[in-house]
Amino acid sequence: MLSILQLFVVILAFISHEYEAISQYVPPYTSVVAPINKHTDVAKPLYSFDVMTAWVDMKFMHEKLIIDIDAPFIWHDCILIWNYYGVPCPVNKRCTNPVSCEEYQCTSVRTTYSYVNPNCPPVNNGSTLPGWGYCTCPVTVVHPVTGWCGQALLDYDDFTMSTSNGRDVFTGLYGAYPNAACLSSSSFAPSSSFGSFPENVTGVMAFSTSPYAFPAYLYQPLKKTLALCLPSTLSAPGVLFFGTGPYYLLPQSDVDVRSLLSYTPLITQPNSFGYYIGVNAIVIKKRSIDLPSNTTTKLSTIDPYTVLRTDIYNWVVRRFSMVTKRILKTTPIAPFGLCFNTKGNHSSLKLADIDFSLQDGKKWSISTANSIKQMTEDVSCLAFVDGGATSEPAIVIGTFQFEDNFLLFDLENSTFGFSSSLLRKQTTCSNFNFTVTSSN
Repeated sequence: MLSILQLFVVILAFISHEYEAISQYVPPYTSVVAPINKHTDVAKPLYSFDVMTAWVDMKFMHEKLIIDIDAPFIWHDCILIWNYYGVPCPVNKRCTNPVSCEEYQCTSVRTTYSYVNPNCPPVNNGSTLPGWGYCTCPVTVVHPVTGWCGQALLDYDDFTMSTSNGRDVFTGLYGAYPNAACLSSSSFAPSSSFGSFPENVTGVMAFSTSPYAFPAYLYQPLKKTLALCLPSTLSAPGVLFFGTGPYYLLPQSDVDVRSLLSYTPLITQPNSFGYYIGVNAIVIKKRSIDLPSNTTTKLSTIDPYTVLRTDIYNWVVRRFSMVTKRILKTTPIAPFGLCFNTKGNHSSLKLADIDFSLQDGKKWSISTANSIKQMTEDVSCLAFVDGGATSEPAIVIGTFQFEDNFLLFDLENSTFGFSSSLLRKQTTCSNFNFTVTSSN
Protein backbone atom coordinates (compact mmCIF):
# COMPACT_ATOMS: atom_id res chain seq x y z
CA MET A 1 0.00 0.00 0.00
CA LEU A 2 1.10 3.56 -0.58
CA SER A 3 2.29 5.51 2.38
CA ILE A 4 0.60 8.78 3.22
CA LEU A 5 3.63 10.64 1.87
CA GLN A 6 3.59 8.67 -1.39
CA LEU A 7 -0.14 9.27 -1.77
CA PHE A 8 0.37 12.99 -1.19
CA VAL A 9 3.08 13.07 -3.89
CA VAL A 10 0.78 11.26 -6.33
CA ILE A 11 -2.04 13.75 -5.66
CA LEU A 12 0.30 16.70 -6.14
CA ALA A 13 1.56 15.22 -9.40
CA PHE A 14 -2.02 14.76 -10.63
CA ILE A 15 -2.98 18.31 -9.70
CA SER A 16 0.17 19.65 -11.36
CA HIS A 17 -0.57 17.67 -14.54
CA GLU A 18 -4.16 18.96 -14.65
CA TYR A 19 -3.05 22.54 -14.03
CA GLU A 20 -0.45 22.25 -16.80
CA ALA A 21 -3.08 20.86 -19.18
CA ILE A 22 -5.43 23.74 -18.36
CA SER A 23 -2.69 26.35 -18.70
CA GLN A 24 -1.72 24.95 -22.11
CA TYR A 25 -5.30 24.97 -23.38
CA VAL A 26 -5.69 27.18 -26.40
CA PRO A 27 -9.32 28.14 -27.12
CA PRO A 28 -10.53 27.81 -30.71
CA TYR A 29 -11.43 31.51 -30.85
CA THR A 30 -9.15 34.54 -31.06
CA SER A 31 -11.81 37.22 -30.85
CA VAL A 32 -15.45 37.98 -30.24
CA VAL A 33 -17.50 39.28 -33.13
CA ALA A 34 -20.74 41.17 -33.76
CA PRO A 35 -22.49 42.85 -36.71
CA ILE A 36 -22.49 46.63 -37.18
CA ASN A 37 -25.62 48.19 -38.69
CA LYS A 38 -25.86 51.56 -40.41
CA HIS A 39 -28.87 53.79 -39.64
CA THR A 40 -30.04 56.78 -41.66
CA ASP A 41 -33.50 57.30 -40.16
CA VAL A 42 -32.31 60.07 -37.82
CA ALA A 43 -30.68 63.48 -38.18
CA LYS A 44 -27.27 62.01 -39.01
CA PRO A 45 -26.03 58.54 -39.96
CA LEU A 46 -25.23 56.37 -36.94
CA TYR A 47 -23.87 52.86 -36.48
CA SER A 48 -25.04 50.31 -33.96
CA PHE A 49 -23.50 47.27 -32.34
CA ASP A 50 -25.75 44.21 -32.09
CA VAL A 51 -25.21 42.38 -28.79
CA MET A 52 -27.02 39.55 -26.99
CA THR A 53 -28.46 40.24 -23.55
CA ALA A 54 -30.93 38.32 -21.35
CA TRP A 55 -31.82 34.65 -21.90
CA VAL A 56 -35.62 34.58 -22.29
CA ASP A 57 -37.82 31.71 -23.54
CA MET A 58 -34.81 29.58 -24.50
CA LYS A 59 -33.17 32.28 -26.61
CA PHE A 60 -31.11 35.43 -26.19
CA MET A 61 -32.65 38.86 -26.50
CA HIS A 62 -30.74 41.25 -28.75
CA GLU A 63 -30.01 44.91 -28.18
CA LYS A 64 -28.69 47.47 -30.65
CA LEU A 65 -26.52 50.17 -29.12
CA ILE A 66 -24.90 53.16 -30.84
CA ILE A 67 -21.14 52.75 -31.23
CA ASP A 68 -19.40 55.61 -29.43
CA ILE A 69 -15.60 55.48 -29.14
CA ASP A 70 -15.62 58.55 -26.87
CA ALA A 71 -18.27 57.72 -24.22
CA PRO A 72 -17.00 56.85 -20.71
CA PHE A 73 -19.47 54.01 -20.09
CA ILE A 74 -22.43 52.14 -21.54
CA TRP A 75 -25.95 53.47 -20.99
CA HIS A 76 -29.22 52.15 -22.30
CA ASP A 77 -32.98 51.79 -21.88
CA CYS A 78 -33.74 49.32 -19.09
CA ILE A 79 -35.64 48.71 -15.87
CA LEU A 80 -33.91 48.46 -12.50
CA ILE A 81 -35.03 45.72 -10.12
CA TRP A 82 -33.47 45.25 -6.68
CA ASN A 83 -34.42 41.60 -6.35
CA TYR A 84 -33.91 40.49 -9.92
CA TYR A 85 -34.76 36.85 -9.28
CA GLY A 86 -37.90 37.55 -7.28
CA VAL A 87 -39.60 40.07 -9.57
CA PRO A 88 -40.62 39.21 -13.15
CA CYS A 89 -39.26 41.42 -15.89
CA PRO A 90 -41.86 42.90 -18.28
CA VAL A 91 -42.03 41.26 -21.69
CA ASN A 92 -39.49 42.61 -24.20
CA LYS A 93 -37.83 44.85 -21.61
CA ARG A 94 -34.27 44.77 -20.32
CA CYS A 95 -34.01 44.38 -16.54
CA THR A 96 -30.83 44.90 -14.51
CA ASN A 97 -29.72 45.25 -10.91
CA PRO A 98 -28.86 48.72 -9.55
CA VAL A 99 -25.58 49.73 -7.95
CA SER A 100 -26.06 51.22 -4.49
CA CYS A 101 -24.57 54.60 -3.67
CA GLU A 102 -22.73 52.84 -0.85
CA GLU A 103 -20.81 50.48 -3.15
CA TYR A 104 -17.30 51.22 -4.32
CA GLN A 105 -18.32 51.06 -8.01
CA CYS A 106 -20.43 54.15 -7.49
CA THR A 107 -17.59 56.26 -6.14
CA SER A 108 -15.13 54.80 -8.64
CA VAL A 109 -17.23 55.56 -11.73
CA ARG A 110 -17.96 59.11 -10.56
CA THR A 111 -14.32 59.90 -9.89
CA THR A 112 -12.98 58.26 -13.07
CA TYR A 113 -14.97 60.13 -15.69
CA SER A 114 -16.17 63.65 -16.28
CA TYR A 115 -18.09 65.70 -18.85
CA VAL A 116 -16.99 69.31 -18.98
CA ASN A 117 -20.48 70.58 -19.71
CA PRO A 118 -22.12 73.42 -17.76
CA ASN A 119 -25.56 72.08 -18.68
CA CYS A 120 -25.05 68.81 -16.83
CA PRO A 121 -26.78 68.75 -13.45
CA PRO A 122 -24.70 67.72 -10.43
CA VAL A 123 -25.16 64.15 -9.26
CA ASN A 124 -26.16 63.24 -5.71
CA ASN A 125 -26.95 60.19 -3.58
CA GLY A 126 -30.41 61.28 -2.57
CA SER A 127 -32.41 59.20 -5.02
CA THR A 128 -34.11 55.91 -4.28
CA LEU A 129 -35.79 53.41 -6.56
CA PRO A 130 -39.60 53.76 -6.32
CA GLY A 131 -40.98 51.22 -3.86
CA TRP A 132 -37.59 50.53 -2.30
CA GLY A 133 -35.64 52.29 0.37
CA TYR A 134 -32.14 51.79 -0.95
CA CYS A 135 -30.11 54.63 -2.41
CA THR A 136 -29.08 54.44 -6.07
CA CYS A 137 -26.07 55.80 -7.95
CA PRO A 138 -26.91 58.58 -10.46
CA VAL A 139 -24.31 59.25 -13.16
CA THR A 140 -24.19 61.84 -15.94
CA VAL A 141 -24.93 60.85 -19.56
CA VAL A 142 -24.83 62.91 -22.74
CA HIS A 143 -27.01 62.05 -25.72
CA PRO A 144 -24.74 61.61 -28.78
CA VAL A 145 -27.44 62.76 -31.21
CA THR A 146 -29.05 65.76 -29.48
CA GLY A 147 -26.37 66.74 -26.96
CA TRP A 148 -28.99 66.44 -24.20
CA CYS A 149 -27.33 66.07 -20.81
CA GLY A 150 -28.99 64.27 -17.91
CA GLN A 151 -28.64 61.50 -15.39
CA ALA A 152 -29.06 57.74 -15.38
CA LEU A 153 -28.63 55.11 -12.66
CA LEU A 154 -25.57 52.87 -12.53
CA ASP A 155 -26.30 49.15 -12.77
CA TYR A 156 -24.80 45.66 -12.99
CA ASP A 157 -25.18 44.49 -16.57
CA ASP A 158 -24.36 41.48 -18.71
CA PHE A 159 -23.74 41.09 -22.43
CA THR A 160 -23.01 38.04 -24.55
CA MET A 161 -21.08 37.89 -27.83
CA SER A 162 -20.27 35.22 -30.39
CA THR A 163 -16.73 33.86 -30.59
CA SER A 164 -14.69 33.69 -33.79
CA ASN A 165 -11.35 32.71 -35.24
CA GLY A 166 -11.61 35.70 -37.56
CA ARG A 167 -13.03 33.63 -40.40
CA ASP A 168 -15.92 31.71 -38.79
CA VAL A 169 -18.51 32.45 -36.11
CA PHE A 170 -18.68 29.68 -33.49
CA THR A 171 -21.54 28.32 -31.42
CA GLY A 172 -19.44 29.06 -28.32
CA LEU A 173 -20.30 32.31 -26.53
CA TYR A 174 -18.41 34.86 -24.44
CA GLY A 175 -19.96 36.78 -21.54
CA ALA A 176 -19.01 40.21 -20.22
CA TYR A 177 -20.36 41.86 -17.07
CA PRO A 178 -19.86 45.62 -17.10
CA ASN A 179 -21.23 48.39 -14.97
CA ALA A 180 -23.56 50.35 -17.26
CA ALA A 181 -26.22 52.99 -16.67
CA CYS A 182 -29.99 52.55 -16.88
CA LEU A 183 -31.91 55.55 -18.18
CA SER A 184 -35.63 54.83 -18.34
CA SER A 185 -36.00 53.81 -14.69
CA SER A 186 -34.29 56.99 -13.54
CA SER A 187 -36.47 59.74 -12.18
CA PHE A 188 -34.27 62.19 -14.10
CA ALA A 189 -35.27 61.27 -17.67
CA PRO A 190 -38.03 59.28 -19.37
CA SER A 191 -37.41 56.55 -21.91
CA SER A 192 -38.77 58.96 -24.56
CA SER A 193 -35.21 60.33 -24.57
CA PHE A 194 -34.52 57.50 -27.02
CA GLY A 195 -36.97 58.94 -29.55
CA SER A 196 -34.11 60.66 -31.40
CA PHE A 197 -32.23 57.37 -31.70
CA PRO A 198 -32.61 55.20 -34.80
CA GLU A 199 -35.47 52.70 -34.78
CA ASN A 200 -34.84 49.72 -32.47
CA VAL A 201 -31.66 51.30 -31.05
CA THR A 202 -31.88 51.54 -27.28
CA GLY A 203 -28.68 53.04 -25.95
CA VAL A 204 -24.97 53.77 -26.29
CA MET A 205 -22.14 51.24 -26.31
CA ALA A 206 -18.90 52.81 -25.08
CA PHE A 207 -15.73 51.63 -26.83
CA SER A 208 -13.39 54.30 -25.45
CA THR A 209 -10.28 53.92 -23.30
CA SER A 210 -12.30 54.54 -20.13
CA PRO A 211 -11.90 51.94 -17.36
CA TYR A 212 -15.70 51.61 -17.47
CA ALA A 213 -16.09 51.30 -21.25
CA PHE A 214 -16.85 47.87 -22.73
CA PRO A 215 -13.24 46.94 -23.67
CA ALA A 216 -12.23 47.10 -20.00
CA TYR A 217 -14.52 44.14 -19.25
CA LEU A 218 -13.23 41.82 -21.97
CA TYR A 219 -10.58 39.57 -20.43
CA GLN A 220 -8.33 36.66 -21.36
CA PRO A 221 -7.84 35.02 -23.74
CA LEU A 222 -8.86 38.17 -25.60
CA LYS A 223 -6.23 40.84 -26.16
CA LYS A 224 -7.18 44.50 -25.87
CA THR A 225 -7.68 45.13 -29.56
CA LEU A 226 -10.82 46.63 -31.10
CA ALA A 227 -11.42 46.36 -34.85
CA LEU A 228 -14.21 48.31 -36.56
CA CYS A 229 -15.35 48.00 -40.14
CA LEU A 230 -18.32 50.31 -40.78
CA PRO A 231 -20.64 49.39 -43.65
CA SER A 232 -21.50 51.84 -46.42
CA THR A 233 -24.86 50.20 -47.06
CA LEU A 234 -28.08 49.60 -45.12
CA SER A 235 -28.63 46.22 -46.73
CA ALA A 236 -25.76 44.29 -45.13
CA PRO A 237 -23.92 44.71 -41.82
CA GLY A 238 -20.32 45.58 -41.23
CA VAL A 239 -18.30 43.81 -38.57
CA LEU A 240 -16.78 44.47 -35.15
CA PHE A 241 -14.07 42.27 -33.65
CA PHE A 242 -12.52 42.41 -30.21
CA GLY A 243 -9.31 40.38 -30.07
CA THR A 244 -6.00 40.37 -31.91
CA GLY A 245 -7.18 38.58 -35.03
CA PRO A 246 -6.67 37.26 -37.64
CA TYR A 247 -9.56 38.87 -39.55
CA TYR A 248 -10.89 37.72 -42.90
CA LEU A 249 -13.33 39.24 -45.39
CA LEU A 250 -14.81 37.54 -48.42
CA PRO A 251 -14.00 36.88 -51.20
CA GLN A 252 -10.32 36.89 -50.13
CA SER A 253 -10.91 34.24 -47.47
CA ASP A 254 -7.17 33.55 -47.11
CA VAL A 255 -6.06 37.18 -46.79
CA ASP A 256 -5.68 38.36 -43.20
CA VAL A 257 -6.86 41.98 -43.23
CA ARG A 258 -4.05 42.85 -40.82
CA SER A 259 -1.65 42.49 -43.76
CA LEU A 260 -3.38 45.47 -45.41
CA LEU A 261 -2.96 47.83 -42.44
CA SER A 262 -0.56 50.68 -41.74
CA TYR A 263 -0.06 51.82 -38.16
CA THR A 264 0.38 55.11 -36.33
CA PRO A 265 0.58 55.90 -32.59
CA LEU A 266 -2.54 56.75 -30.61
CA ILE A 267 -2.19 60.01 -28.71
CA THR A 268 -3.58 60.60 -25.23
CA GLN A 269 -5.45 63.84 -24.62
CA PRO A 270 -6.21 65.26 -21.13
CA ASN A 271 -9.78 64.86 -19.91
CA SER A 272 -10.74 62.58 -22.77
CA PHE A 273 -11.22 58.85 -23.21
CA GLY A 274 -11.39 59.20 -27.01
CA TYR A 275 -8.86 58.27 -29.68
CA TYR A 276 -6.48 60.78 -31.28
CA ILE A 277 -3.73 60.55 -33.88
CA GLY A 278 -1.09 62.94 -35.18
CA VAL A 279 -1.62 64.42 -38.65
CA ASN A 280 1.40 66.34 -39.92
CA ALA A 281 -0.07 67.48 -43.25
CA ILE A 282 -2.94 67.07 -45.69
CA VAL A 283 -1.85 66.33 -49.25
CA ILE A 284 -3.94 66.66 -52.41
CA LYS A 285 -2.24 65.82 -55.70
CA LYS A 286 1.30 66.55 -54.47
CA ARG A 287 0.39 69.87 -52.83
CA SER A 288 0.18 69.93 -49.06
CA ILE A 289 -0.84 72.06 -46.13
CA ASP A 290 1.54 71.55 -43.24
CA LEU A 291 -0.09 71.54 -39.84
CA PRO A 292 1.38 72.80 -36.54
CA SER A 293 2.95 70.08 -34.42
CA ASN A 294 0.33 70.55 -31.71
CA THR A 295 -2.60 70.00 -34.10
CA THR A 296 -4.85 67.32 -32.68
CA THR A 297 -6.92 64.93 -34.79
CA LYS A 298 -9.78 63.07 -33.18
CA LEU A 299 -11.47 59.91 -34.47
CA SER A 300 -15.25 59.90 -34.07
CA THR A 301 -18.03 57.38 -34.63
CA ILE A 302 -20.67 60.07 -33.96
CA ASP A 303 -19.65 62.88 -36.35
CA PRO A 304 -20.90 61.90 -39.81
CA TYR A 305 -18.23 63.79 -41.80
CA THR A 306 -14.70 65.02 -41.22
CA VAL A 307 -14.72 68.44 -39.57
CA LEU A 308 -11.82 70.83 -40.26
CA ARG A 309 -10.87 74.08 -38.59
CA THR A 310 -11.68 76.96 -40.98
CA ASP A 311 -8.09 77.68 -42.10
CA ILE A 312 -7.52 73.99 -42.92
CA TYR A 313 -10.96 73.63 -44.50
CA ASN A 314 -10.48 76.63 -46.79
CA TRP A 315 -7.18 75.26 -48.07
CA VAL A 316 -8.68 71.80 -48.73
CA VAL A 317 -11.65 73.29 -50.61
CA ARG A 318 -9.46 75.60 -52.71
CA ARG A 319 -7.02 72.86 -53.59
CA PHE A 320 -9.71 70.28 -54.34
CA SER A 321 -11.57 72.82 -56.44
CA MET A 322 -8.40 73.40 -58.50
CA VAL A 323 -7.77 69.71 -59.18
CA THR A 324 -11.41 69.26 -60.22
CA LYS A 325 -11.67 72.41 -62.35
CA ARG A 326 -12.91 70.43 -65.33
CA ILE A 327 -15.97 69.25 -63.41
CA LEU A 328 -18.92 71.63 -63.35
CA LYS A 329 -19.53 73.18 -59.94
CA THR A 330 -23.02 73.75 -58.59
CA THR A 331 -24.74 75.44 -55.65
CA PRO A 332 -23.51 73.81 -52.42
CA ILE A 333 -25.90 71.76 -50.31
CA ALA A 334 -25.51 72.16 -46.53
CA PRO A 335 -23.46 71.27 -44.62
CA PHE A 336 -20.95 71.18 -47.48
CA GLY A 337 -19.19 74.05 -49.21
CA LEU A 338 -18.08 72.49 -52.50
CA CYS A 339 -20.49 70.55 -54.73
CA PHE A 340 -20.39 69.24 -58.30
CA ASN A 341 -22.88 68.61 -61.04
CA THR A 342 -22.31 64.90 -61.60
CA LYS A 343 -25.43 64.11 -63.58
CA GLY A 344 -24.93 60.85 -65.43
CA ASN A 345 -21.37 60.16 -64.28
CA HIS A 346 -21.40 59.82 -60.48
CA SER A 347 -20.77 56.08 -60.53
CA SER A 348 -17.66 56.50 -62.68
CA LEU A 349 -16.36 59.57 -60.84
CA LYS A 350 -12.71 59.13 -59.82
CA LEU A 351 -11.08 62.15 -58.22
CA ALA A 352 -7.81 62.84 -56.47
CA ASP A 353 -7.18 61.21 -53.10
CA ILE A 354 -7.00 63.35 -49.99
CA ASP A 355 -4.06 62.04 -48.00
CA PHE A 356 -3.55 62.50 -44.29
CA SER A 357 0.21 62.46 -43.77
CA LEU A 358 0.82 60.85 -40.37
CA GLN A 359 3.75 60.24 -38.06
CA ASP A 360 6.60 57.98 -39.25
CA GLY A 361 5.80 58.81 -42.88
CA LYS A 362 2.54 56.82 -42.94
CA LYS A 363 -0.29 57.92 -45.22
CA TRP A 364 -4.05 57.44 -44.79
CA SER A 365 -5.58 57.91 -48.23
CA ILE A 366 -9.18 59.12 -48.45
CA SER A 367 -10.41 57.91 -51.84
CA THR A 368 -13.36 59.20 -53.88
CA ALA A 369 -15.70 56.71 -52.19
CA ASN A 370 -14.92 58.34 -48.83
CA SER A 371 -14.51 61.96 -49.92
CA ILE A 372 -17.48 62.54 -52.26
CA LYS A 373 -21.05 62.24 -50.96
CA GLN A 374 -23.91 61.91 -53.47
CA MET A 375 -26.61 64.28 -52.23
CA THR A 376 -29.12 64.08 -55.08
CA GLU A 377 -29.31 62.32 -58.42
CA ASP A 378 -27.36 65.17 -60.01
CA VAL A 379 -25.27 66.65 -57.19
CA SER A 380 -22.28 65.27 -55.30
CA CYS A 381 -20.32 67.15 -52.63
CA LEU A 382 -16.93 67.13 -50.99
CA ALA A 383 -17.76 65.46 -47.68
CA PHE A 384 -15.76 67.74 -45.39
CA VAL A 385 -17.30 70.32 -43.07
CA ASP A 386 -16.13 73.75 -41.85
CA GLY A 387 -15.85 73.52 -38.06
CA GLY A 388 -15.18 77.23 -37.45
CA ALA A 389 -12.12 79.34 -36.83
CA THR A 390 -11.57 78.14 -33.27
CA SER A 391 -12.56 74.50 -33.74
CA GLU A 392 -10.80 72.23 -31.26
CA PRO A 393 -9.67 69.66 -32.09
CA ALA A 394 -8.60 71.11 -35.40
CA ILE A 395 -9.55 67.90 -37.24
CA VAL A 396 -12.26 65.35 -36.40
CA ILE A 397 -12.36 62.41 -38.80
CA GLY A 398 -15.95 61.23 -39.14
CA THR A 399 -17.78 58.08 -40.11
CA PHE A 400 -18.24 58.73 -43.84
CA GLN A 401 -14.45 58.62 -44.10
CA PHE A 402 -14.44 55.36 -42.07
CA GLU A 403 -16.89 53.40 -44.22
CA ASP A 404 -15.33 50.35 -45.90
CA ASN A 405 -12.04 51.10 -44.15
CA PHE A 406 -10.76 48.53 -41.67
CA LEU A 407 -9.77 50.30 -38.43
CA LEU A 408 -7.88 48.68 -35.57
CA PHE A 409 -7.41 50.17 -32.10
CA ASP A 410 -4.61 48.32 -30.28
CA LEU A 411 -5.22 49.40 -26.68
CA GLU A 412 -2.25 47.50 -25.27
CA ASN A 413 0.33 49.06 -27.58
CA SER A 414 -1.51 52.39 -28.12
CA THR A 415 -1.45 52.12 -31.91
CA PHE A 416 -4.06 52.71 -34.60
CA GLY A 417 -4.19 50.56 -37.72
CA PHE A 418 -6.00 51.57 -40.91
CA SER A 419 -6.44 50.03 -44.34
CA SER A 420 -7.66 52.96 -46.48
CA SER A 421 -10.52 51.95 -48.79
CA LEU A 422 -11.15 48.20 -48.95
CA LEU A 423 -12.86 48.74 -52.30
CA ARG A 424 -9.40 48.92 -53.82
CA LYS A 425 -8.80 45.44 -52.41
CA GLN A 426 -11.99 44.13 -54.04
CA THR A 427 -13.84 43.73 -50.76
CA THR A 428 -16.01 45.73 -48.32
CA CYS A 429 -16.86 45.82 -44.63
CA SER A 430 -20.08 43.93 -45.43
CA ASN A 431 -18.16 40.85 -46.57
CA PHE A 432 -17.71 39.02 -43.28
CA ASN A 433 -19.35 35.60 -43.13
CA PHE A 434 -21.68 35.55 -40.08
CA THR A 435 -22.80 31.95 -40.69
CA VAL A 436 -22.47 30.06 -37.38
CA THR A 437 -20.36 26.90 -37.31
CA SER A 438 -19.56 24.46 -34.48
CA SER A 439 -16.49 25.30 -32.44
CA ASN A 440 -13.94 22.62 -31.54
